[in-house]
Order: sequence, then C-alpha cells, then structure tokens
Amino acid sequence: MNMDMIFSKSDQLWTMAMEYAPKLLLAIITLIIGLWVIKLIAKGVGKLMDKKEMDATLKPFIISLLSALLKVMLVISVIGMIGVQMTSFIAILGAAGLAVGMALSGTLQNFAGGVMILIFKPFKVGDVLEAQGFLGVVKEIQLFNTIMLSLDNKTIIIPNGGLSTSSMVNYSTQPTRRVDMTFGIGYTDDIDKAKGILEGLLANHPKVLKDPAHFIALSELADSSVNFTVRAWVNAADYWEVYFYMQETVKKEFDKNEIGIPFPQRDVHIYNH
Repeated sequence: MNMDMIFSKSDQLWTMAMEYAPKLLLAIITLIIGLWVIKLIAKGVGKLMDKKEMDATLKPFIISLLSALLKVMLVISVIGMIGVQMTSFIAILGAAGLAVGMALSGTLQNFAGGVMILIFKPFKVGDVLEAQGFLGVVKEIQLFNTIMLSLDNKTIIIPNGGLSTSSMVNYSTQPTRRVDMTFGIGYTDDIDKAKGILEGLLANHPKVLKDPAHFIALSELADSSVNFTVRAWVNAADYWEVYFYMQETVKKEFDKNEIGIPFPQRDVHIYNH
C-alpha cells in the first residue's frame, strides 16, 4: 500500500514536472531576454536624450524610473507565464506592498524628494551646492539619492528626502559673487597708505569687476588691530582666484611698505621670590 502511494505521488510529480517544466523554461528565457531588451531600451533612451540635448539632471532619473517600471512589468508577465493566477497575485502583491511601504517609508520619502527636486529644480547637474553639511559639485540626481563630488574629489551620497526639505546654498545660480575679506593693520601704521594699497590691488586686477564697484572701508578699531573691510565683485568662476590672490599679495605689499599685520601675542612675566 505504501509503495502504491509512493508510485502515485511520483506519477503526480512527474506529471506536474512535465506540465510546468516547459512553462518554467519559457519564463526563464523570457526573463533573461527581457532584461537584455530593457537594458537596450535604457541605453537607447539615454542616447536619444543626449541627441535632443535634454537637461542632464533629468537623464539618470528618467532612465532609472523607466528601467524600474519595465522590470516590474516583466516580472508580472513572467509570473503569469508560469501559471500563477494574476488576480490572486495582485491581491498578495497589494498586501505585501502595504507592509513593504510602511517598512520602507524613508525610501519612499527619498523617492518623493527626488521627484520634487526634478519638478522645482533648486539645483542641477554641475552646480556647486552646500547642503546637509556638505559642499560639492552635483554629479547625478538619482531616484533616491543625489550624488555629489566634494572639492577634493570625494563622492558624497545624500538622500533626496532630507535634501528636498532642508536649506541649501547653490553657488552656481548667480553669474557673479562678492568676495568679502578683512585685513588688519597696526595702530601706529598709516591708514591712508594701507587703504591706497588695497585700492590699487583691486583696481588693477583684471578679474575684479568695475560694476558693481569694489568697496573698502575702515570697519573696526579692534583690540590689537585696525581692520579694513574689503568687498569685491567677480564672476562666480573667479571667486577663489581673486580671494587667494588678495591674501598673498596684500601680505607682500604691506611688508614692502612696512605696514604691520598684528597677530595675537602674550607677555609672560616671571617673578622670582
């Protein structure tokens, strides 16, 4: 009796294997070919976007979204080919989706943040951005994250959820920037001579804009120095060149003209008892 049951079960398993094996094989082949076709479609869409010169910010986002949607459709089709009832599968998928959605609420928030960034465009690929405690150049805006490169070439990955709802500074939206500097001289030094040196350096620098005009004023009588506030307008790309030039050249010119730059000092008195 037991042997008859074993043979019966074996026959059933063999029948099921013969019935489902072709479907399973076809499903696997369809999955492999489908993934290959999706990859080709994604590449084709990317080339088309390059040809149409579409916004570089949209390219990785659209390709990632299109690829994800096509893969979901492919998986659903493959499951249907195996013989799974789609109505039951969709019901199970819906229940599972609710649970997964609650567990991945942060991930969904990042996705929504990515969509908001693309809609309102507070920044784009290539912008210099300061956000979430990081400063760098935007390299790519993905579905869930924004990829930046720091100024010393480190990769920074920032979730879109927090990025879309927090404050940020975009240094690339305006064509010009103001370079703010402070230079101090000693109380015994000639104020007019120091101001003339600063004026000459700014007036003769080719990358300091004439309009708006630069600004120099004695702004503070500090504890150990007389401080000048210096402001100059430049094209955004020339900001650091002008800033570093002024820091080095002012020191050289002050030294040449015997104008001291005060620095903190401490007198120590030793008493012998």
